[in-house]
Formats: sequence, C-alpha cells, structure tokens
Amino acid sequence: MTNIKHVATLAGVSASTVSRVLNGKSYVNETTRQKVMEAVQKTNYRPNVLAKSLKMGRSNTICLMVPSIQNLIFPEIARGVEDVARRNGFTVVLCNTDEDAAVEKAYIEKMKTRWIDGFVVCSNIGEADHIRALRVEGFPLVLVNRFEERDINVLDTVAVDSFQAAYDAVQYLVHTGHRRIALAYGREELYFYRERYRGYCQALSDAGLPYEEALVMRESSGVDSFYRLTQEVMRLPQPPDAIFTTSDPKAFVVMHALHDMGVRIPEDVSVLGFDNVSLSSMVEPPLSTVAQPLYDMGAVAAKNLIHQIRYKEKNGELPSPVRNVLGVDLIVRRSTR
Repeated sequence: MTNIKHVATLAGVSASTVSRVLNGKSYVNETTRQKVMEAVQKTNYRPNVLAKSLKMGRSNTICLMVPSIQNLIFPEIARGVEDVARRNGFTVVLCNTDEDAAVEKAYIEKMKTRWIDGFVVCSNIGEADHIRALRVEGFPLVLVNRFEERDINVLDTVAVDSFQAAYDAVQYLVHTGHRRIALAYGREELYFYRERYRGYCQALSDAGLPYEEALVMRESSGVDSFYRLTQEVMRLPQPPDAIFTTSDPKAFVVMHALHDMGVRIPEDVSVLGFDNVSLSSMVEPPLSTVAQPLYDMGAVAAKNLIHQIRYKEKNGELPSPVRNVLGVDLIVRRSTR
C-alpha cells in the first residue's frame, strides 16, 4: 500500500514537505508543489483520513439520530442537516434508533469511538441522561424537537413553540364556528405533545368552552390506535364537530376512520393537523395543518452544531447553549370549514 514516504521518495522531497503540500497550511514553492502532486497522481496516494483525524482532533463527520426515517417529519429535517453540513465540508452519519433506548445508547458509544465531531439528536425520549451526558463529556450536541423543559437553555435546542401553535390552531377552529373540538393527543412522555395538549386546553378555556375528557383521544398503541379512538368519539351522544390532531400522521388515521364511518369532512366534522408533511396536501380532502419549518429546523441545528465544533476547536470549550424557537404557519385547506 502506498504511503507518504513512497510519495516523498518519488518526488525527491521529505515526507514533511509532502504533508505540507497536502494540508495546504504552509508555504511550499510552486516547483516543489508540482513535483509532489505529480508523485501523488502516479502513486494513486490517498491520505489516511483516520490518521489525519487523530492528528487534527476531529473528522468533519456529524451524527444525526432519528427515531425512524420512515416517520414523515424526519426526511425534511435530515435534508436540512445534510445540506448545511455538506456546504461546510462535513459528512452526516444517519442512525435510526427505532424508539429503543438500548439501540440509542449503543449508537452513541460506537459514534464516540469513531471520532464523530458532534451529535444532532431527534430521538430523545423522557429522561435519556445518556444523551445529556454528551455535552458534559465535551461533545457538541443539538436537540431537535424532542427534549424536556429542563433542557431549555442548558442544551442547544431547536423547535417550534408547541403551546402557542396548538393554542392558535384551536382558536382558529373556534373562530370558524366549532364548539365541540376533540383532540388526538400524542405520547405524553414527549414534552412537545404535552405542550400541544396544554395549548388546546388553554384555548378552550379562553373561548369559554368546557374541557371534556371524553373528547381527548389518548394514543394507546401507536398511531393506528386513533382509528378505533376516532370511531369511539364519533359515537358519543354529542360527537365533536372538529378534531385537532397533534401530528399529521394521526390526522391521516383519523380521516381514514371518518371515511369508513361515512362521516363527511369537513361538512360533518373538520380535521386539523400539525406538521405539514408532504402527504398532507395529497390526501382527500387536502389537510389543513399547522406547518412546522421542518427543513429549517434541520438546517438551524446543523449550523448550531458546526458553530459549537469550531468554537471548541478555537477556545477549548463549548459555547453557551442556544435556544432556537422557529415560527409556524397555519395552512388552511379543504379539511376544515
């Protein structure tokens, strides 16, 4: 296997000169540089990336951890991360945790031994102190969408204001004449779902509408459980005239159940989602939804992580944590009246 000494011998220079030419960090006269580059081409020499990483202390590689790339919000987030990373000379390694803490921990340990420069984590559930420990150990870390309230201003976070977004969504339904608004509530261990639930409750209260536990559909066995829950809530003596879902995939299941029951959308009941994933405009009727800036969430996370990496390289420590709260838009389509 060709190494730097073979290149140096062929070019008639020292190995350190070859290194300076390839790193481009020190002056080498043009004649010598050309000799070295010709020797590199003739020997088909490729620098040892791992050895260079060990010397530099970083590899220009970042880890993106998601629960599952099949979840419709994560392809957009991942694209935002990758585009920013590529423009800045970084490579992204994608890890799917499948909502399994053991898998998540195993990935983290593997990535730490592979000179990963930092982590963008979208898979955090509940306590997950093994993720928080990354910053304590000096690893650049950004949490996207999933984190706990206690993480705010302690770790870098990127998300929308789920409370305000849900509040505004329910207020829209109230202002358009709806009075019995059901909620398709996500997993309570996730902070952003609890915030959307809190926004729903506050909006009802401020509108003078009573809170009814019977109108709250609580996820029991994955998103598909909302098929049964929707049928149950529509069989109440006083069924809802609108259903606000805390994610678009839940809305799709709710709409499926309503279609199978012969319930018209939006004539009998309006459906409002949250996310604005690509399929939301393609279902029938097209789904009204709260649009999260998913691509921007990934892009901002990558920018923040790269800033942390470069700051640490220059100053020997991580910068102060940053909280990024991105705005949302209400996209009104034909699933609401």
